[in-house]
Amino acid sequence: MALTPGGTRFGGGLRSAGGSAARRGGAKGPGLLAALLALAWAAPAALAAPAEGGAAHAVDPFVLLAFGLILLVARLGGELFAKFNQPAVLGELIGGMAVGALSLAGVGWVDAVRADAVIAALAEFGVIILLFEVGLESNVREMAEVGWSALLAALLGVVAPFALGWGVARYFLPDHPTLVHVFIGATLCATSVGITARVLRDMGRLQSREARIILGAAVIDDVLGLLVLAVVAGAIRAQAAGEALAAWDVAVIAGKSVAFLAAALLAGQFLVPPLFRGAGRLRGRGVLVTAAVAFCFLLAWAAAAVGLAPIVGAFAAGLVLDEAHLEPFFSRGEPHLHELLSPVSALLVPVFFVLMGLKVDLSVFGRGGVMGFALMLTLAAVAGKQLCAAGVVERGVNRLAVGLGMIPRGEVGLIFAGIGASLTLPDARGAPAPVIDPATFGAVVIMVIVTTLVTPPFLKWSLQRGEAKAVNGGK
Repeated sequence: MALTPGGTRFGGGLRSAGGSAARRGGAKGPGLLAALLALAWAAPAALAAPAEGGAAHAVDPFVLLAFGLILLVARLGGELFAKFNQPAVLGELIGGMAVGALSLAGVGWVDAVRADAVIAALAEFGVIILLFEVGLESNVREMAEVGWSALLAALLGVVAPFALGWGVARYFLPDHPTLVHVFIGATLCATSVGITARVLRDMGRLQSREARIILGAAVIDDVLGLLVLAVVAGAIRAQAAGEALAAWDVAVIAGKSVAFLAAALLAGQFLVPPLFRGAGRLRGRGVLVTAAVAFCFLLAWAAAAVGLAPIVGAFAAGLVLDEAHLEPFFSRGEPHLHELLSPVSALLVPVFFVLMGLKVDLSVFGRGGVMGFALMLTLAAVAGKQLCAAGVVERGVNRLAVGLGMIPRGEVGLIFAGIGASLTLPDARGAPAPVIDPATFGAVVIMVIVTTLVTPPFLKWSLQRGEAKAVNGGK
């Protein structure tokens, strides 16, 4: 996944430098933060027990307050990180971790937010919109144009991290089922290259061959990563249901995933154009964004109906929705779909990242071996993507830059970890246990943060080194 040149999300990747609010934040920031912390400490307790005889609410007032606090934490954390030229999503994630740490001080409402079904549903809506944006910025024709280098780099960039992650999980979690090791390996497969795209843009290299290979390989990584997720999650559900899992069953799940994506691409060629031409005849307000989001949710439902994760359908919806299909809207001066989706995304996507931060149990890092597991998982994530360089078959391409540009995991690793936390397998005593337990979840979060932070300086060094070498005639 990557970013467009304009600084918005390309493929839903990590968000780039912040906007005007980040530049304005002066002395008001600490006071506002203190007020929010005081509100966060006191108000949920006040709402925990409604007064007798009070008005009935269709929505629990606690949910309203929790949603508002999550949005404020996301904005403050995002703006703070944007000031230091770091992706806003890291601020949202770490902001959630900071609020989650209040539970260690005895603040009980934090656990209620973690477990709230409405907040979880809002976060899932955010993930679906995020993956829809991923697909919108992924172009099948551009993937084909990049050619063998992107394809081979993507294949190596999936297989190597998967195998290394599997090995690390097997070493640190020897008593866990094999499918747990496989799922942890799957969390390392895909690539989120929003930071990479920002570095390339800042250096004026976004149209270079290295950039095209990285972005093309990242899109293929997304497709392959979602296919791996579908297969592994399907295998876990089958085993959790007590069904014997044979190689044929795995092949059926894989075939179902490929068939779904192929059917979505065919729909994009033959069904989507007339549907959106018909929608283009409507003149009401918000027709384009309504039709696009409805299409996204329908394909997400279709994916769930055939046993796949809804995010697979959301990604497929964005992948098949080409700008050419939206020409009736653009011809009358309507904004592009990315601009129309921006307010929806700004409200829902941060809920997912803050909730993921909230779900990090900081107490697990005091356990022996957890930090070692996080370190080795991070090393596996970094080392596995370096093999992408071996897939670059063209001459004159900075292979090291390609490998370094594929390092960030970002939202994809978090999405995988979140799904793993919702799946269960029988433990040694036969009781259902989460595939991704709190310790593993914390290790994945550390891996996401580190791979995001180390990429910009390493990539800049590699590109500058390559330019200097070219100027000196390869010396």
